[in-house]
Amino acid sequence: MPDERIGVFGGTFDPPHIGHLVTAVNVRHALGLDWVVLMVANDPWQKSGRRAVTPAADRLAMVEAAVAGVPGLRAGRDEIDRGGPSFTADTLAALAAGHPGAALFTVVGDDAASGVASWERFDEVRRLSTLVVVDRPGCQAPVDENLGWVRVESPRLEVSSTDLRARFADGRPLDFLVPDAVRTVIASRALYGGVVPR
Repeated sequence: MPDERIGVFGGTFDPPHIGHLVTAVNVRHALGLDWVVLMVANDPWQKSGRRAVTPAADRLAMVEAAVAGVPGLRAGRDEIDRGGPSFTADTLAALAAGHPGAALFTVVGDDAASGVASWERFDEVRRLSTLVVVDRPGCQAPVDENLGWVRVESPRLEVSSTDLRARFADGRPLDFLVPDAVRTVIASRALYGGVVPR
């Protein structure tokens, strides 16, 4: 479909949570995107060596569970299939080749927006896609406006994957923070070293 509008929302998703889903559906709505792919990083180069990362296959299974039944959201496995470190430039190039004529949008949160210029082959990311920063309501992220950002405001849910991993490990409540389908995957694969709270 030559007029497709595709959002690429990349991440480690370790685990995916409601904040990720709220961001994705709000960006899709605000920009009139056909779909937003939650692209699971195979080897998130900016996190490698800093902490243990859950295997990519497990993170993909969680994202697939999270987006199941959500209109316009898809789980992305391209970076896993490609192997090695995950670079957004490679992902965008593959999407552009697979969807000729599509308009691509690279979606980043306000916390990550200030560091995008450090991304590998950032010039290619800019050439292949429109940069989208997700702002907190009433608060615009400080970004380099010369990069041509499109801004989308989305409710900011203070949920972090780091905190969620700790909650899984020590049994604290996860209600309303992680979709039930994701909790099922975590339990079935015995992830995060704890018993999934009910």
